[in-house]
Amino acid sequence: MCRMIAIIPSCNNTRQLVQVLANFKKKFVDEICIVIDRATQPEINQVERAASKTPVPVCIIRRQKRRGVGSAIREGIKYAIQNNYDVAVIMAGNGKDQPNEIARLLAPILKEKYDYVQGSRFLNGGKRVKNPLLRGMFSRLYPIVWSLLTKSRCTDVTNGFRAYKLSLFQDQQIDISQSWLDGYELEYYIHYKALTLGYKTKEVPVSKIYPFRHKGGYSNISPLHDWWQIVGPLIYLKAGVRK
Repeated sequence: MCRMIAIIPSCNNTRQLVQVLANFKKKFVDEICIVIDRATQPEINQVERAASKTPVPVCIIRRQKRRGVGSAIREGIKYAIQNNYDVAVIMAGNGKDQPNEIARLLAPILKEKYDYVQGSRFLNGGKRVKNPLLRGMFSRLYPIVWSLLTKSRCTDVTNGFRAYKLSLFQDQQIDISQSWLDGYELEYYIHYKALTLGYKTKEVPVSKIYPFRHKGGYSNISPLHDWWQIVGPLIYLKAGVRK
């Protein structure tokens, strides 16, 4: 029997995270693991109250400092492996991803034996709502570069809503413990490895919904400071500078 877990990294978005938990109307996975950075005790209390109302057990890993989304996802993966889960779903804690679409990500893994499934807002059946103009343009164009450099058709690589088998991390060519992956780099690192190491990958349509007028939980990404964390991994790995 396949055991599935949702990993939700979170920082400075308690209100949206509470809503994400409220949207778990059914048992889409066996457990939710929230890795939350720099939350106050009242915020933790809010999350715990919301967690108690979900139909899914929730584990909250609390960290005192903001250590990066990659570090948070790595912590969730470590928890998942230690607790014998087979598949992890990664999703945003700020409400941009929809829990009721988790089944779309899991179906190819459970029924068709895919190793890695990427959510795409650009495929037929996908949806993008209130996506910021410049970010939308980048999200549309960046996959073209990925397609050229990895020889795999990509329509969406900046969408963090995805699922993969945890057995990927038994591959010695995939080392997520590297310190340069503490930020946004980790997600692009895993994506590149899955595409280029011969794993069975697939994109499925999903929604990406930004908040109204970007109020509340727009994103923690700063284009000025964080762009290299998004672009760098593809360049590093393609050039063989990093492994």
